[in-house]
Amino acid sequence: MDAATLTYDTLRFEYEDFPETKEPVWILGREYSVFTEKEEILLDVTSRLWFTYRKNFPAIGGTGPTSDTGWGCMLRCGQMIFAQALVCRHLGRDWRWIKGKRQMDNYFSVLNAFIDKKDSYYSIHQIAQMGVGEGKSIGQWYGPNTVAQVLKKLAAFDTWSSLAVHIAMDNTVVMEEIRRLCQSNLPCAGAAACPAVEPDVLYNGYPEEAGVRDRLSLWKPLVLLIPLRLGLTEINEAYIETLKHCFMMPQSLGVIGGKPNSAHYFIGYVGEELIYLDPHTTQPAVEPNDSGCLPDESFHCQHPPCRMSIAELDPSIAVGFFCNTEEDFNNWCQQIRKLSLVRGALPMFELVERQPSHFSNPDVLNLTPDSSDADRLERFFDSEDEDFEILSL
Repeated sequence: MDAATLTYDTLRFEYEDFPETKEPVWILGREYSVFTEKEEILLDVTSRLWFTYRKNFPAIGGTGPTSDTGWGCMLRCGQMIFAQALVCRHLGRDWRWIKGKRQMDNYFSVLNAFIDKKDSYYSIHQIAQMGVGEGKSIGQWYGPNTVAQVLKKLAAFDTWSSLAVHIAMDNTVVMEEIRRLCQSNLPCAGAAACPAVEPDVLYNGYPEEAGVRDRLSLWKPLVLLIPLRLGLTEINEAYIETLKHCFMMPQSLGVIGGKPNSAHYFIGYVGEELIYLDPHTTQPAVEPNDSGCLPDESFHCQHPPCRMSIAELDPSIAVGFFCNTEEDFNNWCQQIRKLSLVRGALPMFELVERQPSHFSNPDVLNLTPDSSDADRLERFFDSEDEDFEILSL
């Protein structure tokens, strides 16, 4: 067997079960007890979409790689955190995947958005090729900020999901910017001002009612990604409690990060350990079967999830949140303000109403930043370049 090609059978005995502890287990805003809710914990974890290395998919760009083994782990983690946003958007946080149970059409629409082919919205092909505009050659390792920037660009083409994607830079979340972005679908002043919608129009192959509903909505669902650097070479212990609280929020999409050149998708914590899905398993690319159905079992992690000490986390991460409504966003803002009052919890980022005068507006910048901006952001937020300069204040 190829050493890089692992299966559930080979992995089954390599993963520890959850420790017998009175500490609560937090998974993406849900609290569980190991003693009374172990099955519920595992079902919640299994229901997350798990994207790993794949092999034998169509060549990227027609002549490029046919496998992402060894270089695509952060791209897969980016897929996982964004897939969780689409699951919340189209299926809801309480949706569960059960092996052998027929799933609704929306589930397969979400899954198809990430399949390894060039015309899927968030495929490895699309991410790798869009990354060229961020200065990344195909097959080059990404950091969390780079994959966040690429996913934001790709989301613009996903009219079915109609997401507002905001990447908060400089450790600052500006509420005014987010409201302006999410309230861009203001209703027309009068019926005559609205273009007529043809009854047989499809939006990217999806039912027209989804497109019409979103066009008339007052709030576009928000995916908020916050690239952060929580230390120089290791995480500053002062941020650990704040990071834990992020997993407790109902808007949590988790965290992408890990260690240099080894990325993970963190979905929760128990005690002093982070719980994560690991993309470092190479599986064959999946094609629809003869009946047109997509075999989906390999997209769900059916063994206990991995755990690692929070202290081992690389300081370069991106934290994600999903706010389906304006009420969700206002609630998230309140939680962040309360978090700043928690003793021993150092804020990881600042929440402000308006943009400070010395900031540039990221929402009106060109999609592709100039090379100096891209290099500056990558050096600070991504662990691909360990040369840092300490600036005196």
